Amino acid sequence: MTYVSTRSTAGQGAGAPASFIDILMSGLAPDGGLYVPQHWAKLDLNALAGASYTAIAQAVIGPSLDNQISAADLKRLLEDTYTAANFGSDEIVPLRRIGESNDYLLELFHGPTLAFKDVALQFLGRLFDHVLGQTGQTLTIVGATSGDTGSAAIEACRGRKNITVHILHPHGRTSEVQRRQMTTVLDDNIHNIAIEGTFDDCQALVKQAFADSQLRGLNLSAINSINWARIIAQSVYYVAASLKLGGAPAFAVPTGNFGNVYAAYVAKRMGAGIGPLVIGSNRNDILTRFFEGGAMQLAEVIPSLSPSMDIQVSSNFERFLFELLGRNAEKLSAIMAEFRSSGVYSVSPALLEQARGVMSAYRCDDDTTLATIRDVYEQSGLLLDPHTAVGYHAARSARANGKVPADLPLVTLACAHPAKFPDAVEKATGVRPALPERLADLMQRPERVRVMNADFAGLKDYIIQNQ
Repeated sequence: MTYVSTRSTAGQGAGAPASFIDILMSGLAPDGGLYVPQHWAKLDLNALAGASYTAIAQAVIGPSLDNQISAADLKRLLEDTYTAANFGSDEIVPLRRIGESNDYLLELFHGPTLAFKDVALQFLGRLFDHVLGQTGQTLTIVGATSGDTGSAAIEACRGRKNITVHILHPHGRTSEVQRRQMTTVLDDNIHNIAIEGTFDDCQALVKQAFADSQLRGLNLSAINSINWARIIAQSVYYVAASLKLGGAPAFAVPTGNFGNVYAAYVAKRMGAGIGPLVIGSNRNDILTRFFEGGAMQLAEVIPSLSPSMDIQVSSNFERFLFELLGRNAEKLSAIMAEFRSSGVYSVSPALLEQARGVMSAYRCDDDTTLATIRDVYEQSGLLLDPHTAVGYHAARSARANGKVPADLPLVTLACAHPAKFPDAVEKATGVRPALPERLADLMQRPERVRVMNADFAGLKDYIIQNQ
């Protein structure tokens, strides 16, 4: 299993196939594209019937490694990651039925930082550590977060002697719990940077960092969903849920950067029993607008009750578009160049219909988010965080529009613990969710953060000085 960039033709310069360890360590391709496997591995679903989460993870992730990491080492890393101590129970990602309906929640928030990012990043931190221990190298991770990726990455990598972490978040645009989960980690290898701007500004700075030859000399890598290793680790929970339910259930995914729903698409391409995919957007609805009219067009990022989705540049959509284009890197590169220059691109009606055959998308404003949280609580006693509420609203919309048949199980991804967004949950339900005991003193912990303008030169100097 080797990998190619979405923007290069295999065998030509930067497009020459890369190994798993190469792409793990680099994250973004040198030409600015995203790595994808040269072909899709196929799962033996019969062999996975009744398997543990760890065994399913080994089957899903194993082919991506191309024997660069032994099966024994992978098993050890997975068994160290997916434990009841890390995730609250042996289930790892519990599947909870909503009342007597055919709707389910896949609870992905039982990890150390109470968000779905933990499921992949707890593994990825151990994977980095394993590879660096074998090679004697050091790694500099630079990442952007709209809220949850940062804390999950920090928790996964804190104290690791061969890794330095620089995480950018938009100043004042995360919840207080999200911010403090990052800024109260005081390990020497962790650097939190608050950027005066939006998540898209943070993400643009990270892309500039990966394009800078001097910074790439620091052995730069990514831990957000531009890194293929994180995508394939997220695909595991879709396979696990589909095996548990049987058949080909639908999935509704609250989505900003498109990485989580793309992981479902990957699992489907690998042969997992996965039906229609449903995207939930908040008021920052670039993805929903695309599926409505076929145009990807930038708009102003507007703060919402679901800040992790306050994004207008969905980086991982490039991987999906690459597949829609028949893996034509030349066409993809032209489209992305057009997007960079004009802030908009359109696809043909035929290509749009092809995309709609895989996914549908629905928007959810803040008032509807609160109403959804309230409705679910009144009907079932379950508390949803605002991101999960956006996903569940999309699930309901897909049912109502006939995109998902009434008799088909529909799984909404519960991406964050409600206590990460207590103000919104309390406003909707009158109930203020409490943080788990291990985080009960979070608001009293000291913070350390550097506030910076959205200026690449300043960021570059800071990264170089803090290695």
